[in-house]
Amino acid sequence: MNKLSQSAPLFVPALAFMAGIVAGHHLSAPVPWWCGLGVLLVAALCLRRWPVAQSQAILLCVAAIGGVRSSTVSWQQQRMRWPDGDVRYEAVIVSEPSEKPKTVGMDVVTADSGRRLKCYVAKDERSLGLKVGDRLQLCSRIGGDGRTFVRAGRWQLLPDSWQGLSFWQQTRLRFLCYRHTLLERYRQLGAESEQYAVLAAMTLGDKSAMTKELREVYAVSGASHVLALSGLHLGIIYMLLSLLVVSRRFRAVSQVLIVFSIWAFALLVGLPASVVRSALMISTYALLSLAGRGRMSVNALSLAAFCILLVSPDSLFDVGFQLSFLAMLSILLLQPVLEKLIRRKFLFEHPVVRWLWGLTTVSVAAQVGVAPLIAYYFGRFSTWFLLTNFIAIPAATLILYLALVALLLPLTGTLLLWVVGWLNRALTFIAVSLPCASIEGLHPSAVQTAMVYVVLVCVYLIVVRYDKSV
Repeated sequence: MNKLSQSAPLFVPALAFMAGIVAGHHLSAPVPWWCGLGVLLVAALCLRRWPVAQSQAILLCVAAIGGVRSSTVSWQQQRMRWPDGDVRYEAVIVSEPSEKPKTVGMDVVTADSGRRLKCYVAKDERSLGLKVGDRLQLCSRIGGDGRTFVRAGRWQLLPDSWQGLSFWQQTRLRFLCYRHTLLERYRQLGAESEQYAVLAAMTLGDKSAMTKELREVYAVSGASHVLALSGLHLGIIYMLLSLLVVSRRFRAVSQVLIVFSIWAFALLVGLPASVVRSALMISTYALLSLAGRGRMSVNALSLAAFCILLVSPDSLFDVGFQLSFLAMLSILLLQPVLEKLIRRKFLFEHPVVRWLWGLTTVSVAAQVGVAPLIAYYFGRFSTWFLLTNFIAIPAATLILYLALVALLLPLTGTLLLWVVGWLNRALTFIAVSLPCASIEGLHPSAVQTAMVYVVLVCVYLIVVRYDKSV
């Protein structure tokens, strides 16, 4: 742990910050935390002669800051409750409407306060024609969880106007409207429903067309991660951009252009937490690469977590954030250990074996990190995850590249749709035809899940202790 703290000095403070957020989430008011924070800051300054005690006081300060931020957000949310009964308000659609059996679901942002709601409108011909950027006047009852159901005849479409929205919200809407245009191009390629659903989710982060059956196929086979935009997808995009724009003479300029492109893509797909985390990490990596440091690090992951949680403390309780953070942390820590099971000299002499072994170690490391959490939240373990990754990750890489080509040259769309269809069929075979594709009924308690992670950490520390080169 000492070695990890030295190589990644932000890691332990990030854990302290998360602990503070958890504690602050359960407080009704933020005032007491400010008092404690002041005492801790004074203590940290007075303990300069005792470095260990000072370090512990600094960590407590960081935890207190996390508690202040979290309790303040929770307190503000409690004060901003909606009144009982029906409320009349105006809102703008900020996600692709998703057709349900009896409703059309979408995310909306209120025009006056900018609050985000999950809105379900009764399905009819009018609601089926709604799209991103439409401004609506609604009259409905809003629940405490930010969900609302709008009956037919209780809403109307207003003239296109984003008046009342902030500059940042209007910028995000412009990118989302452009994403809607790109999604329409996918439809024009002649994609079938399942092909379109996977293509939209994998390349532009839109899961509105995903059916329950298709989600189940990807979940049982262990390929859900290729549908959720994350570090895998942004890493592929970064490599592609590096091949296209990196110049040795103007390396600094090219890296800045790549970073801007990565964040433009993040805006295009709606800034989900996994993409923001990955974009922050890649941005850090791109800047550090200018100084000759060419590896992604736990420190960069910790910095990304700090930035995300400082802006949105509630992200810590989001399942996607937890899975994304643990998967990346596990890859960064475990993959180098697993990689050394085969001699480096042998791997360099056999490039194909090196590629296969690299994909294997990354897949196993990520699975070790997220398996307990998946069992806790979803009650399952995908036994064929390694075979799935050997199929899904190369296919996802090819789909991302072909999608870019197909948007520029629609004639290549046939090849793109064939690859997507082949991927769907292959994963369906794994999920349906292979024996014991998923172990169901796993529902460990929160304490049991935490104890599993304690055991994993202990095993890792033992391995690191006896392997000085890790």
